Amino acid sequence: MSLTFNEASHRYRLDGKPVTGATTIMGAGIPKPALMYWAANQAAEAAADWAASFKELPASEAAWNLASIDRDGLYETWRKAPWKKRDEAAVRGTAVHALAERVVHGEDVGVPDEYLPYVNGYIEFLDEWDVTPILTEKSIANREHWYSGRFDLIASIPCLHGGAPIEIDLKTSNNVYPDTAIQAAAYARGEFYVEDDDPDIEHPLPDIAATYVAHVTAEGTRLYELSPDREHIDQSFQTFLAALAVKKRWNPKTLKEVTR
Repeated sequence: MSLTFNEASHRYRLDGKPVTGATTIMGAGIPKPALMYWAANQAAEAAADWAASFKELPASEAAWNLASIDRDGLYETWRKAPWKKRDEAAVRGTAVHALAERVVHGEDVGVPDEYLPYVNGYIEFLDEWDVTPILTEKSIANREHWYSGRFDLIASIPCLHGGAPIEIDLKTSNNVYPDTAIQAAAYARGEFYVEDDDPDIEHPLPDIAATYVAHVTAEGTRLYELSPDREHIDQSFQTFLAALAVKKRWNPKTLKEVTR
């Protein structure tokens, strides 16, 4: 058994042993101060929406509702608001990724109305840039540094790097960020990839010339450069290894209790 993925636990195993995902490593080793403000904003929005709902009620009914507030229930609702928003975005991202994988291979797919703008924009992007897929949605692993992950797309685009293989990460979030270069570099420096239906056979990854992120939104798809060449990919990978070192160093499980 080489590299397997458990859908239920969302965990990888390499050679029968647990292996940490690249995104988990980045989450633990690279500060994301903007995430703290985003979470606070989502909780504040939930509270503001709740307060605004009282404007629609007669004064007597509003007063009764205020008097019967379930403090603990309200706390749980507002506390979980950021994760509710995150999960909704994750569902959309997963659906669009699945559709995009089929579209890039030229399949005819039925698209739910809510995802149609995303998929149409992605199709226009593929046509405009003359994208030829090489590999899509493959799991990778690196034994030397013991991590795993899954890239979205390795493709050839004639006008970029002479048509050499490039890695494109698909994002459906509101924004895209430069630190995606670190994630893409980790995938590009995987030692091998496997097919989902044959995880025992290890295949070498193509030599990635550069990495990009395709921002797939309801308004269309735009391409952004992450690492413009192999040297920059190597530099981004060193940052990833630094994040891995931080994660290992500051793992709470390594603390030992001192007794007298």
